[in-house]
Amino acid sequence: MTTDARSDIAPKISFVSLGCPKALVDSERIVTHLRSEGYEIARRHDGADVVIVNTCGFLDSAKAESLDAIGKAMAENGKVIVTGCMGAEPEQIRDAFPDVLAITGPQAYESVMSAVHEAIPPAHDPFLDLVPPQGVKLTPRHYAYLKISEGCHNRCSFCIIPKLRGDLVSRPVVDVLKEAEKLANAGVKELLVISQDTSAYGVDIKYQTGIWKDREIRARFYDLADALSEFGIWVRLHYVYPYPHVDEVISLLADGKVLPYLDIPFQHASPNVLRAMRRPAHHEKTAERIA
Repeated sequence: MTTDARSDIAPKISFVSLGCPKALVDSERIVTHLRSEGYEIARRHDGADVVIVNTCGFLDSAKAESLDAIGKAMAENGKVIVTGCMGAEPEQIRDAFPDVLAITGPQAYESVMSAVHEAIPPAHDPFLDLVPPQGVKLTPRHYAYLKISEGCHNRCSFCIIPKLRGDLVSRPVVDVLKEAEKLANAGVKELLVISQDTSAYGVDIKYQTGIWKDREIRARFYDLADALSEFGIWVRLHYVYPYPHVDEVISLLADGKVLPYLDIPFQHASPNVLRAMRRPAHHEKTAERIA
């Protein structure tokens, strides 16, 4: 069977990915699953067998964008599976669109695939349905997001993230390094390290160690950053909360092991407001640390 003939019979999925880079990584994983099972990714809703909408539910404006995307998919196709953060609170989606095929929360890859299988079974050919070792990426080839954990163990009074994405769940350090190695081997030149709270990496698993290249490495912010620097590509650290141990990584920046860049949500506000937010940061102490 030729590739063109294969494409003609393969079930087609149209995909919409909304929200932050963490949601984009979720989308990449779902698309990788789809491609490995023989599904084609369509460029348009009309003509696709199913539409998947990966939603964002963090802000009211994001919810409105998600509902608009679902509405467009329903109008142009009618067979829609909804996943992502807004899916963690499905009532608003069901009220607006009672005929969507399925609604799942974020990181629910198996549930999404089950819904796809029910709507349109795969036409899998193991000789043709191949995906690259690093999986399918939705970013340009020169950079990729590397998600090291899910969820968050903080309970800031204003934040809905733990309700949407759950508690902190850190990936084993060896799994993270294996993925990074595959990305580097595929030609990626810059790794963007992301999670909800990158500097809390490993807290939930008590910084357990793993064996990588015949040596032990702890699942800890500094140790992971140091290990990632060995792949010879740029490493950029995102969503780094300024806990005291973050200062240790400055030496890696100074030595050129990771990029001299830290994406940190510094707090510049009244201490009373920060206490009401249940945020530990204090702007005077932060200013002292920067100095």
